[in-house]
Amino acid sequence: MAIEQLRDAISAHYPDAEITHLTHFEEENAFIVKTKGPQTETEAKEMMAGIKGVIESSIADNPFNTEAGQEMLIGPAVGETLRKDAQKAILLSLFGIIVYIWIRFDFRSGIAATVATFHDVLAVMGIFYILNLEFDLLIVTALLTLAGYSLTDTVVVYDRIRENLKKFRTKGEFTSCVNMSINEVLSRTFNTSITVIFVVGTLFFFGGEVLRNFALALIMGVIVGTYSSIFVASPIVVEWEARSPKRFK
Repeated sequence: MAIEQLRDAISAHYPDAEITHLTHFEEENAFIVKTKGPQTETEAKEMMAGIKGVIESSIADNPFNTEAGQEMLIGPAVGETLRKDAQKAILLSLFGIIVYIWIRFDFRSGIAATVATFHDVLAVMGIFYILNLEFDLLIVTALLTLAGYSLTDTVVVYDRIRENLKKFRTKGEFTSCVNMSINEVLSRTFNTSITVIFVVGTLFFFGGEVLRNFALALIMGVIVGTYSSIFVASPIVVEWEARSPKRFK
């Protein structure tokens, strides 16, 4: 009942406030109250004082201790820095993917794997935008994690394609080789993805509010990443080979 009381009291005066219950905190009832709006430190302090006043005056027999909490202000400059750092992290990871796949397989496979990984990251970001969910550094962590997962899945497919290429010698058989390779690793890909979804699904339902968006990003990323390894990365290589043959002359 405590969180409902808190939400009713604060939302009446601050509609954009977000209240999160910290279920695994050392205190029995601990909450995070986040809101947007103040542009200066003075305005932020006034808003914080206003929120405390609303809690103390709006709830009868107030069970909340507003003096025991911590206050934090994240200004526009800090937010811009976080956004730029996140962009750099994602771009550097994509560049690393190109180099790694290029060295292990070939340049075309590196480009295709990068496109598939970018597709996965962009898809999850789009889902979060549509659902109007907060995009913070924890979500950036999830995006980088799913980029690594998607790459691993793609590498497994490419590795099987490379092994099967030894059995095919003519240009027209490349598509058949890719198709056979995907079918051979399909059960492994499906079983791995289901196992990961079970784990992050448990985190989503029982990990608390703080980790819920993180777990949701991973769930969506695993689903999209499994799809892209089969229907994005490999078809790009097939189409590229069809337009500009390299493996077969």
